[in-house]
Amino acid sequence: MDTINAIVEAVKVTLEKCPPELSADIMDRGIVLTGGGALLRNIDKLLQRETGMPVIVADNPLDCVAIGTGRSLDNIHLFKSRGSSNRSKR
Repeated sequence: MDTINAIVEAVKVTLEKCPPELSADIMDRGIVLTGGGALLRNIDKLLQRETGMPVIVADNPLDCVAIGTGRSLDNIHLFKSRGSSNRSKR
């Protein structure tokens, strides 16, 4: 239970630090849980109750981050062009 409470508190603190435009997006689209923690029974319901935001468990939560990373690598050219312009502004 201590670990679950720590997860809930970490989510709350993170949401409090979010810029307003990001908070609005999260409120509209919801929080998506990934990884092994997403498989904890009723963690989605608990986070929804504690945050007041919609919470969704990703399809295939154990693999979705790796799958998304692979898709990003397939489109690395899109990230490189954006990354170059950001570096020049620093």
